[in-house]
Amino acid sequence: MSRFFSEKYSTLEPYAPGEQPKDAQYVKLNTNESPFPPSPRAVRAAAEAAQRVQLYSDPECTALRAKLAEVCGLSSEELLITNGSDEILNFAFMAFCDESTPAAFPDITYGFYPVFAQINHVPYAEIPLREDFTVNVSDYFGLGRTIFLANPNAPTGIALRAAQIEEIVRANPDNVVVIDEAYVDFGAESCLPLVRKYDNLLVAQTFSKSRSLAGARLGFGAGNPALIRDLNTIKYSTNPYNVNSITAAMGIGVLEDEDYTHRNCAAIMDNRAYTVSSLKALGFSVTDSLSNFIFVRNERIGGEELYRKLRERGVLVRHFSKPAIRDYNRITIGSRRQMDLLLEAVSAILEETT
Repeated sequence: MSRFFSEKYSTLEPYAPGEQPKDAQYVKLNTNESPFPPSPRAVRAAAEAAQRVQLYSDPECTALRAKLAEVCGLSSEELLITNGSDEILNFAFMAFCDESTPAAFPDITYGFYPVFAQINHVPYAEIPLREDFTVNVSDYFGLGRTIFLANPNAPTGIALRAAQIEEIVRANPDNVVVIDEAYVDFGAESCLPLVRKYDNLLVAQTFSKSRSLAGARLGFGAGNPALIRDLNTIKYSTNPYNVNSITAAMGIGVLEDEDYTHRNCAAIMDNRAYTVSSLKALGFSVTDSLSNFIFVRNERIGGEELYRKLRERGVLVRHFSKPAIRDYNRITIGSRRQMDLLLEAVSAILEETT
């Protein structure tokens, strides 16, 4: 860092995104992207919007919010559109956390939570998962903190039921509970229907995974209108034009083609079942994932070694060095062809270890 870098960030450890290689062609199963292109309607909408980019985008995302409200069964006042779901999460740390209201989240979860806490100078507690990587719901009762839960969790893919999350929301009436549903469309239960029942619930979702817009950067938050007004205060104090007009147009196009999204999700869930069954036959332990990735380990080979050997064979997966999970790898579910290439590589590697 330079000699000008602020001392207040001297200990900040930034989030490490997954590899985006440019030097070779890989079977890319490391960053939970969709194997499917965006809906043709979204592509056409983007082309049309590109003709008007000399103008600023609509800071209120009026048309997109209206369409999203229709799809979600909510009102526009209960929604805030953001530059990816990471932005809504950061806004939540800024709006609902401080030294007197610290944050809490699992010790094994999305790696951006501690970064958001640190950059916003928010004290936080990391609550241990059970030995099987599940969340103990009662650990989150009456915490007096703003709670952040990824559901399904990352990198394990394990999900709580909506009724379990409702218990946590009820048990913390004076604090906001943020449910990060980035992967909810692959078999888990969404808490969107609960936002009208509880004024302390904020649900975050993304268009990156199930709707194939990872590169467009589009997300949203859903909650009580008062919470949304709080978050808008943060937004309009940082970047009013946070969603560009091409991305907003693509979002509308995607939402007008929900059948396309549902078919893609069904294909990914089928490929997930196929891959889990095949890996278990090769001696892998696999968590009960309801996301577009799986979390696996094999006693015959260490997680880092398997990651490295797969990379040498042109297959990218995600490995984490944290001691509790370093024997595991997270594998994105792609197309059937991609999963067959993964399985071929894994089989060859295991044969070499005998």
